Amino acid sequence: MSQPKVLFVLTSHNQMGNAGKPTGWYLPEFAHPYQVLAPHAQIIVASPAGGEAPLDPSSVEMFKDDKASTDFLNTKEAIWKSTEKLSKFVGHAQDFDAIFYVGGHGPMFDLATDQNSLQIIREFYEAGRIVSAVCHGPAVLVNAKLSNGIYVIDGASVTGFSNTEEEAVGLTSAMPFSLEDELNKASGGKFVKADEDWGEKVVVANGGKLITGQNPASAAGVGKAIYAAIFGKST
Repeated sequence: MSQPKVLFVLTSHNQMGNAGKPTGWYLPEFAHPYQVLAPHAQIIVASPAGGEAPLDPSSVEMFKDDKASTDFLNTKEAIWKSTEKLSKFVGHAQDFDAIFYVGGHGPMFDLATDQNSLQIIREFYEAGRIVSAVCHGPAVLVNAKLSNGIYVIDGASVTGFSNTEEEAVGLTSAMPFSLEDELNKASGGKFVKADEDWGEKVVVANGGKLITGQNPASAAGVGKAIYAAIFGKST
């Protein structure tokens, strides 16, 4: 039996709005799900621009004592320096079991409105594939609609980086929109979050076809939820 295939998507955006800081994708939010899924699934990595996807340098510093993150950083560099162009996967949902959007602030600026990404999410979801994201990755769901014009997350429980977490890192004013507010709107008031900021929160909705995680602490849990949704059992 051939291995399941999962499409990991990274941002191509490297500037934090008007804050004058670099951004990109967030190291543990790629490293932890990758560690969970790579032994069991074929992972293809894409980004809107293709080529090198920018790694947020602050995440390297923040997670320098996290073994999974440092191992990934030191051994898997080629994966994010040679990403496929996301547009080539339009029309190929049937080739995959799941799509997963890595967080970091970058997706708020590019993937949230990327037309190829929005089309791919619609195709994956309508083909019964798993759509998943963590932290700011769920920004990709804010504008994602089905063929009938209904939001993909309409009526579904969903999570992502919360307003209070954004406030705590001092970046609310640098964001193009409030992720929590827009997810809550698109889902019809179904946004949920951990009892405390930075707590792990993984939400599995719509029969395992929609999986979201709130923050970096939720990244491994999202990977495990994707595994469970693909294989019908826990890791």
